[in-house]
Amino acid sequence: MSNLSVNHLLGIKGLTEADIRLLFETAMQFKEVINRPIKKVPSLRDITIANVFFENSTRTKLSFELAEKRLSADVINFSANQSSVLKGETLVDTVNNILAMKVDVVVMRHPHPGAAQFLSERVDTCIVNAGDGTHEHPTQALLDAFSLEEHLGDLRGKRVTIVGDIRHSRVALSNIYALQLLGAEVQLCGPKSLIPKHVTSLGVSVETDLIKALKSSDAVNMLRVQHERMELSYFPSTREYAQLYGLTLDKLQTIKKELVILHPGPINRGVEITSEVADSDQAIILDQVENGVAIRMAVLYLLASKISTPAT
Repeated sequence: MSNLSVNHLLGIKGLTEADIRLLFETAMQFKEVINRPIKKVPSLRDITIANVFFENSTRTKLSFELAEKRLSADVINFSANQSSVLKGETLVDTVNNILAMKVDVVVMRHPHPGAAQFLSERVDTCIVNAGDGTHEHPTQALLDAFSLEEHLGDLRGKRVTIVGDIRHSRVALSNIYALQLLGAEVQLCGPKSLIPKHVTSLGVSVETDLIKALKSSDAVNMLRVQHERMELSYFPSTREYAQLYGLTLDKLQTIKKELVILHPGPINRGVEITSEVADSDQAIILDQVENGVAIRMAVLYLLASKISTPAT
């Protein structure tokens, strides 16, 4: 079996196209597993995984935990709001205490960009980044690209538009890296205030008119406005944002074109996407959720296979 070129999953930026292809091939096998009557395999029976979340999460945390249990790993869950972090304990000390319990893999979400990289350089274990602030969310990008390939085939030459709050999104950056590695063209769309000026240096195009952006796209990934990360107001009102950048049936009928529609969740229905669109046949949002478990199984399996287990 081929191996990943990395010992941690800190971001898409550190991966190669061959890494992504290996992850997709492995995820395809695990997708077959999770659609069987018996959805469990003993692949990680001797591995212990800690889910260390310093930030609230529902879908990502549940998806990782289910992936771990489908692989028969031992799982422990850590929540910062119920821990000694509140008493002033450092990140490294917290994780080292967890590792002293003989944990093999740490899946971590943290509000600070670069936290996963910082930790990987200071503790002796495999780190999987489940989202670090506004930096990266690699498993989300992998499941998005995997889902797109299922519906569009080879992404080389396809144009994918990411719409919404690019400035505060870790999903956007990871998606840009993953899609470009797979040969897709990436276009960003949203109000200028939510698109960082430097982003064009990543080789993406920018379009502030949603209808124009949709007309030139094969797929569109609708991001929510992340109010919780905003210290300022970046647009006049939510109502105005929805009118200009919300995806509606009327707008889809205007472009007269079939698009593949993604959303990483959670959905703010009526803001970035209407219920009619989110629940339509063009939307693959629930496919993304299913594929998220398979992709995370692949990530954990391939990284854990690189861990040398001492003989007993």
